[in-house]
Amino acid sequence: MARPLRIEYPGAIYHITSRGNARQPIYKDDKDRETFLELLGSVVSRYGWICHAYCLMGNHYHLLIETPDGNLSQGMRQLNGIYTQHFNRRHGRVGHVFQGRFKAIVVDRDSYLLELCRYVVLNPLRAGVVGSPGRYKWSSYRATAGIVRSPSFLTTDWVLSEFGRIRRKAQDRYKEFVKEGIKKPSPWENLRGQILLGDDKFVVRLEPYLKDVQEVREVPRVQRFVNRPLLEELFRDIKGKSKSIRNKMIREVHLSYGYTLVEIARVAGLHYTTVSRIVNQK
Repeated sequence: MARPLRIEYPGAIYHITSRGNARQPIYKDDKDRETFLELLGSVVSRYGWICHAYCLMGNHYHLLIETPDGNLSQGMRQLNGIYTQHFNRRHGRVGHVFQGRFKAIVVDRDSYLLELCRYVVLNPLRAGVVGSPGRYKWSSYRATAGIVRSPSFLTTDWVLSEFGRIRRKAQDRYKEFVKEGIKKPSPWENLRGQILLGDDKFVVRLEPYLKDVQEVREVPRVQRFVNRPLLEELFRDIKGKSKSIRNKMIREVHLSYGYTLVEIARVAGLHYTTVSRIVNQK
């Protein structure tokens, strides 16, 4: 069974999502949502996490979590596991509440953390649940904007510090920032290998945590090769090369970097069957 790659280190920041089993709701009413937030607060406290933003939707949730001690998996087992017990006991049911393992994307603070703080709280608008983020009770928007008191587990200082030193003015600028995001494209265009959101320098910094992962077959291919060079870069000088050198390059990018035959054929300008023949040559 495939299992997602987990990159954990002190100070890592994650965008975390977890969805209901078979797309079923994970909250039946506000009591469930209150219970989840209470559990989130206890996990944040116990594991020393920093929660920058959150949003509870009908059949999934979003969290932006920083882990000073590099202990994401421990805390997530506690959060999803205990919530499942509460949910099943309260509603007289058994079995899974969440669909498989949670999804965690490692985020570059400098490039994407602020953007994701906006993205997370805009989810209810994108889903058509409300017309403005201030009307949604179950996200961190209202607390960060100063509309309601912030829960003890939510840290708003970093987000607001990006908008100025005077708190009230920073909150007003935060509101404008979120409003401007309604028409902006999703930040996921630059997602690398399903698990990293950052520029090339960010990926290079994380290379020590990606060592030997290419040999772990249970991890999806796209995640195992997250730090590989772009195929276009590898084939930049393929034109004009002899056929033997070209074929050697094709075999190399397939075996060493995990690119599929279809991907190679597209970039090399060859037919799929030609690439297949080259790769399988003895």
